[in-house]
Amino acid sequence: MTTSLKPPSGLTVRPATLDDAAAVCELLNEVDLLEIGRADTELCDVRADLKHPEVDLERDSWLLFDGDLLVGYALLWDESGGERIDVDHYVLPGRTEGSLHLLDLLENRAAERAAANGATRAVVHLHLNTEPTTDPRHLRARGWRTVRRYNVMVRHIASGVDLLPDPPPGVVLRSCRAEEDRRRAHALLQESFTEHFDHQPRTYEQWLDDIDAEHVDWSLIWVAHVEGVGDAAVLRTHDNRASMGWIGNLGVLAEARGRGLGSHLLRHAFGHYAALGRDRIGLGVDTDNSSGALGLYERHGMTLDYAVDTWELIRPAV
Repeated sequence: MTTSLKPPSGLTVRPATLDDAAAVCELLNEVDLLEIGRADTELCDVRADLKHPEVDLERDSWLLFDGDLLVGYALLWDESGGERIDVDHYVLPGRTEGSLHLLDLLENRAAERAAANGATRAVVHLHLNTEPTTDPRHLRARGWRTVRRYNVMVRHIASGVDLLPDPPPGVVLRSCRAEEDRRRAHALLQESFTEHFDHQPRTYEQWLDDIDAEHVDWSLIWVAHVEGVGDAAVLRTHDNRASMGWIGNLGVLAEARGRGLGSHLLRHAFGHYAALGRDRIGLGVDTDNSSGALGLYERHGMTLDYAVDTWELIRPAV
């Protein structure tokens, strides 16, 4: 494979700034329309990505222009402190050379970041729609391979139909308005997702950055306390998507599974968002999740909206 850090003829590349967030959001919504048929990217999410503390915008972000038109965007961040590096890559169709150039930049920078961490290789992960604007053939030719699939599941909800459920005996939910409950939510998420694919341990402060805590509605995050067990599960949701309410995480500690906690938290989300006037709610799930989460969501009427593949590239760190 030939690597060039010089943009193809007629195209230019520069780093992103926070002032570019609106333009990047518009581009990603163009990609959304092509891939899933609706604009589904929110400006707040783009801003949070660009403000990520583990992103050096000058060296870890790239905007691809055809004249004055923004046609591509790439971002890299490092949450592992080791070999695992995450990247985003979005390019409008018909810009193959530009797409490959952004991949050159991403792959080289990933190798640099891994080397700086003391790793001998970079293990790079990229999430793409199963029918992406990026040509999968080009990824495979460069050594990328799919290693996981996530389903985005949705369910229609309605007030008067989806009501807040009565909790199982001995179970009490509380929202996370208090700092101590936010810390409990974080601890529960870390423990309940430890065995999940691609889980990266995060400190409380790092987690606050990840979820853009400055703009979080903490009344939409709940901890479940189980009599005789203690705090045993957490439900993190947010209401900032135009198309639907969203369940970001639903985690139950291993020792508390089999008590119906997952079902209760899921139905709690349905009832709460229906009462808010939402007509749809969604979440993402690893289709190979060993906890049986996919089956749980299907049993509660959630169906496939679209799917996303995790692509992986392994290359020497330099």
